[in-house]
Amino acid sequence: MSEMMKNYIEEAEKALLHTYNRYQIVLDRGDGVYLYDLDGKKYLDFVSGIAVFALGYNNKEYNDALKAQIDKLLHTSNYYYNVPAIEAAIKMKEVSGMDRVFFTNSGAEAIEGALKAARKYHYLKTGKSDGEIIAMNHSFHGRTFGALSVTGNPHYREAFEPMIGNVKFADLNDFGSVEALVTDKTCAIILETVQGEGGIFPATEEFLTKIRELCDEKDILMILDEIQCGMGRTGYMYAWQKYGIKPDIMTTAKALGCGVPVGAFLMTEKVGANSLVAGDHGTTYGGNPFACAAVSKVLDLFKQDNIIENVKEVAPYLEKRLDELKDEYDFIIDRRGAGLMQGLVFNRPVSEIINKALENGLILINAGTEIIRFVPPLIITKENVDDMISILRSCLESV
Repeated sequence: MSEMMKNYIEEAEKALLHTYNRYQIVLDRGDGVYLYDLDGKKYLDFVSGIAVFALGYNNKEYNDALKAQIDKLLHTSNYYYNVPAIEAAIKMKEVSGMDRVFFTNSGAEAIEGALKAARKYHYLKTGKSDGEIIAMNHSFHGRTFGALSVTGNPHYREAFEPMIGNVKFADLNDFGSVEALVTDKTCAIILETVQGEGGIFPATEEFLTKIRELCDEKDILMILDEIQCGMGRTGYMYAWQKYGIKPDIMTTAKALGCGVPVGAFLMTEKVGANSLVAGDHGTTYGGNPFACAAVSKVLDLFKQDNIIENVKEVAPYLEKRLDELKDEYDFIIDRRGAGLMQGLVFNRPVSEIINKALENGLILINAGTEIIRFVPPLIITKENVDDMISILRSCLESV
């Protein structure tokens, strides 16, 4: 490590609040599926900013669209209309099949808005502010108070209690555990279509179908969190689209802006007409022209560059190569996931392997202490997969 990079890390430790245990590199630039640190070292990136850079780094058309918007208008406020927000909303409705869009600055904010919409729906229906929400154990929805309240990991919540209240936890893919918690106060059931931080667990088609039927029967809102698994990552624009169901509310972020901080919650017309109204919810930056220019261009490039088709072609190859590793090493006990959101499950902590990979020019991340998560840019090729497997295999041999 150069003296320059070492100095930057030392200054960061003095200036930044220590809420992250960062890897000891300072990233400087990116190109395609590669990142470069301040010393010029090249890394194959299989994290993509935690499922953010779907289009890879330094995409010229994306960059040019943002530069053009910078020269026009960065921000107005939501007291006025702006063209990028209108165009982005129309395109989001088209790819999602939802009816109403609210732009936020992040995934956690999208969850907050979704929860408020569900509570307001219940309030208008019953006249009572006692709506209950059923969430899933091992889920992760964000760090703000509402999002944390429906995050099914007590470790994240315990230091910040009390949470928002009226939240119960069931088990993913165990419909009986959900059904047992339903009361006449239940206003929403929230889950990730594929659990991310909780260990790369996809919800089954049977489970999602039964949740949808239960919600229809009892007029409960089904909220699907697609913040990590959405935007083409599973081979569908949104993971739920594979199963012939549709949520009442869904959240999206991460790859929605491909690097620009932006999220959204979307809802059906039924929910839109019977929940949030003027004065109920707002945001200063959400939906501003710059962020929405990013969303609009991202959706254009997804279509133009056949991003989802590439996922469907490369993902089975990634699964095959990961399965080969699983069969080769007895300390790898499982491979699970969907599309280009995969996890290798080990019988031991994986931090040493991830650190060794970083030394060898491969960026990986965990999902829990014993799972390596693979969420690369959606533009990766089979050759990129082979390169990743080669580096990872050498790391497995050395540790």
